[in-house]
Amino acid sequence: MAERSQTDAGSACALRPGVAVLVIATCTLAFAYLASHVSTTGALAALDLQIARWLHANASPALVTAMFWVSNAQGIAGISVLSLLMGAFLARKREWNWLLVLILSVAGGMLLNVLLKETIRRPRPMFDDPLLTLATWSFPSGHTAGATAFYGVVAAYLTSNTMSRRRRTLVIASAITLLVLVAFSRMVLGAHYLSDVLAAFVSSTGWLALCFAVVGLWGRHRLTRA
Repeated sequence: MAERSQTDAGSACALRPGVAVLVIATCTLAFAYLASHVSTTGALAALDLQIARWLHANASPALVTAMFWVSNAQGIAGISVLSLLMGAFLARKREWNWLLVLILSVAGGMLLNVLLKETIRRPRPMFDDPLLTLATWSFPSGHTAGATAFYGVVAAYLTSNTMSRRRRTLVIASAITLLVLVAFSRMVLGAHYLSDVLAAFVSSTGWLALCFAVVGLWGRHRLTRA
């Protein structure tokens, strides 16, 4: 019985290599497009600046307060705490493959985000009266990348453990809503441009696909040897 549950767990968090390659390739192309246009004076950079200025000029005090709360709750510390809680839950359930996916996705995704920031080195939006001042680079958004990795794993785990289409739809919709809130909060606070949060989403999505595929192959290899 234990062997059967382990097999089910391994297959549940696996991603077919063909699907993984398609997702990773699509995300890589999307990220490359964004990265190649943010340092130019083209349409994307102009749109970034236009949206950033409009949000900065029109954000109400109540909205800014709410976005500060969302942003602070989803920073490195917040996502780390949520990941530890989720990891403890998975360990208690003995969902070792899922736990490995969580660790690789969140920790590896955050490291990847730092490497991308240091490679591209895009300055953050600048205003005469900034709401938030940060010394790190802007592209891609770390908050959005971390939230994409964490909520992506949580949503995949929850949807794999229910047969109800309504519940799966609710889980996916909730994860997307949280991601949009996190991304929007960083834009409202003037910490990131639109392309920063989009790049974070596609880079973390591609990384998620890679983690799921690798852990799935590793799990099948273990079962074959057993």
